[in-house]
Amino acid sequence: MIELGNGPAPQAAGSAVKETTDATFMADVIEASREGPVIAYFTAAWCGPCKTLGPLLESTVAGTKGAVAICKIDVDQNQMIASQMRVQSIPAVFAFVDGQPVDGFMGAVTPAEVTEFVAKLSKGAGAGALDEALEAAEEMLEQGALADAAQTFAAILGEDPNNARAMGGLIRATLAAGDVDQAQALLDQVPAEIAETPEIAAARAAVELASQAAEAGETAELRAKLDANPDDHQARFDLAITLAASGENEAAVEELLDLFRRDREWNEGAAKTQLFTVFDALGPKDPIALNGRRRLSSMIFA
Repeated sequence: MIELGNGPAPQAAGSAVKETTDATFMADVIEASREGPVIAYFTAAWCGPCKTLGPLLESTVAGTKGAVAICKIDVDQNQMIASQMRVQSIPAVFAFVDGQPVDGFMGAVTPAEVTEFVAKLSKGAGAGALDEALEAAEEMLEQGALADAAQTFAAILGEDPNNARAMGGLIRATLAAGDVDQAQALLDQVPAEIAETPEIAAARAAVELASQAAEAGETAELRAKLDANPDDHQARFDLAITLAASGENEAAVEELLDLFRRDREWNEGAAKTQLFTVFDALGPKDPIALNGRRRLSSMIFA
């Protein structure tokens, strides 16, 4: 079993709610969550349900005595970060730990659900050894030690079956080993409680990209088609799929952004949809995804 020791000290108590903007989101939420859990709360003055959820969420967080922080983001004033987080309705709440979103929900929820949501974060702030095991498994995966990574992720799931980060990591390790069918099987077994978390969304997107690549064609053949006809949108789209499947994510994003620039409505907006699939697979803090989202947003609102 993974031994759980004493976790990091709770954050110092300060202002109950921090007003966060596009410019300060990285510091207020991403970087701050490396010291302790941070809740990003997307709201707006006109949102009726937000007027009920906001005070409830804030008072519950205050009860953690600094173990959990909360940041409020007005979606009308901060459209860039709302777009990057794919906020489709408000209120929207995301919990960040160690620079990554780990939980969240959209819409109104019951007081009991709010209490459970915050309590889980507060309890997690002390799970130092589990976090260390996750970091070690992620490093193994990055270095190509796929079997070791998979075993470590599986061990973490033995301790915490609803650990979305571990389940997502196990799926990605299986996918990296070339077993798309097994990765899909694992995805199908994901507990309902974590099925919509960012980690599982990333794993789901990665499996989707791998499945698409089998039908897209060879890179050299697709490049030849584009050389002959730069306006062959299907060839450019298929090329982006093969590039993403082979790990050339930056090149894939470039091709999809180029396709969006040439014809954003082609195939019912397929370029934009595929970009979000790649971004989901990379994860919210990946620099390629962050840069790609910014560039896409500038094109959309130009």
